[in-house]
Amino acid sequence: MTQDTAVYPGFFDPFTLGHLNIVERATQVFHQVIVVVAEDSPKKSMFLPEERMRIIKEIFKNSKKVKVDCFNGLLVNYLRKTNTKILLRGIRTVSDFEYEYQMALANKTMADDVETLFMMTEGKYSFLSSTIIKEIARLGGDITPMVPPEVVKWVNKRYET
Repeated sequence: MTQDTAVYPGFFDPFTLGHLNIVERATQVFHQVIVVVAEDSPKKSMFLPEERMRIIKEIFKNSKKVKVDCFNGLLVNYLRKTNTKILLRGIRTVSDFEYEYQMALANKTMADDVETLFMMTEGKYSFLSSTIIKEIARLGGDITPMVPPEVVKWVNKRYET
């Protein structure tokens, strides 16, 4: 099975430099990377799914290799709908791997033709998480070194009074 396209799913609330690192490196491996925003999140979101998609589209507006989409429900159903078989997951820490490994096995059980590929984020981004970014922003800290400029703009707008 060879595929030109990888699907990179997540909540991306907000999109970090770690996410950017994974996508940029994935475009060196795949002809196309589809960044898919999960609509339903168990966490309290800073941005609506439509806003997250808009931000990510802004970030990759000059890339012909990155497409942005959204999904609701089971990811394997999205993969079937788009006829893609490669699922790309970013790994920052050992605990990420444990969780992602369980998800990969569950996805493989539901769709045995799906392959999950793990890509380690570069070490300098391994501490970044959307949760940490939201907390720093909420408390008035500078998130500029942790997220793309497009995210800074949206977060600043969100916290304007």
